[in-house]
Amino acid sequence: MGSAKLWHVISFYLSTALAIFRNLLLYILNFNQCPFLTKLMDTILSLYFRLCDLSPCAIDLDDQTTIHFWVANHRRFNNPSLVMVHGYGGNSLWQFLYQVGPLSRKFNVYVPDLLFFGNSYSKSLDRSDLFQAKCLSDGLKRLGVDRFSVYAISYGGFVAYRMAEMYPDAVEKVVIMSSGILYTDDQRVDQLKKIGRHPSEILVPKNPDDLRLLVNLSMYKQNSLYWLPDFLLRQFITMMYDHCRKEKTELAEHLVEKKADTYLPVLTQETLIIWGDQDKVFPLELAHQLQRHLGSKSRLEIIKDTGHGANMESPDEVNKLVISFVSGCSS
Repeated sequence: MGSAKLWHVISFYLSTALAIFRNLLLYILNFNQCPFLTKLMDTILSLYFRLCDLSPCAIDLDDQTTIHFWVANHRRFNNPSLVMVHGYGGNSLWQFLYQVGPLSRKFNVYVPDLLFFGNSYSKSLDRSDLFQAKCLSDGLKRLGVDRFSVYAISYGGFVAYRMAEMYPDAVEKVVIMSSGILYTDDQRVDQLKKIGRHPSEILVPKNPDDLRLLVNLSMYKQNSLYWLPDFLLRQFITMMYDHCRKEKTELAEHLVEKKADTYLPVLTQETLIIWGDQDKVFPLELAHQLQRHLGSKSRLEIIKDTGHGANMESPDEVNKLVISFVSGCSS
């Protein structure tokens, strides 16, 4: 009887080991086709978010829309709440890698995936930043977050602006980084000519060269993707962009093709605008336009020798600015 039990245990471990070996072998044989390394990195980033005392949470707004958040495990009621809204270029895990640690120590952090990024999805055909803002705000209400500040990057800035406009009693302070909210139609046309490609082709890349171009436009100091092999970039594209590719493309097309909002409301909240002086996506003049539009309740901070992706190129400086502003401390 004892030998039979021992054999069952040995058989179990042998079969488990063989299953693991078989799966590893399949990964190796299909290395160029399977996004194994990027999924591994995504898992590591998820673990890091958990170490920052955050947990994943899916909120079903209705039978059509689900918003995914990373939320604080234990809300500290003496600390302000901060919602961090990402842009294109990956999901919230990848874009806030250098922010989530320092900011989660100072604030109750809520990090959503915008619709069609990460695990957020909707059957709705609405591709507007207004709809994104409404869904995020509804999700936060379901989480019991009634008052919060918002820090948003690039495309996320369009969404955050709408949140602050629609829900002035909920949004306390606004931080907008590298977001061309006040583009005029002429400025948009001129910028598209300089880039030479439709933005949807760059924001939702199909091949390694498209992804390298996206990073080259976003970074000023260096493009770290030039030395990465194509198969790794294809893995990243498969994981980040092939999921909901059609919907991501439609979001970008809506943003580019809609007419400039000449009657954009002035926000009532204090607003911090952060911009890299070498931004090749949204030129620095757009930062000054936004500050003039918002008036005396806004402040512009320009980070030298930094491109569009200031959160990646100058994270320490960005973190200091966000913490100082949202906490109400002097800089």
